[in-house]
Amino acid sequence: MREESILMVEKAIQDSKDYPTKKELWKSLPKKIQYKSFKLILSYLEKKNKIIFYDDKILWIFPSKKLKKIMQGSVRVDI
Repeated sequence: MREESILMVEKAIQDSKDYPTKKELWKSLPKKIQYKSFKLILSYLEKKNKIIFYDDKILWIFPSKKLKKIMQGSVRVDI
């Protein structure tokens, strides 16, 4: 797993207009990588709390403009 590949996947997730599925994201990458390596990168990003999987979609949760926009429109729930 090369740093260049990790950064490429991170950028593709951040730049996507919608939250892609694994297959959609993999096919959209500018440079092709093996699917096994791709899944390993996604696992790494999930462990680093940069992404989560929700309804088969990939969500970038590391501080970003998308996350800030979602948070501004959300309702706080105290438990």
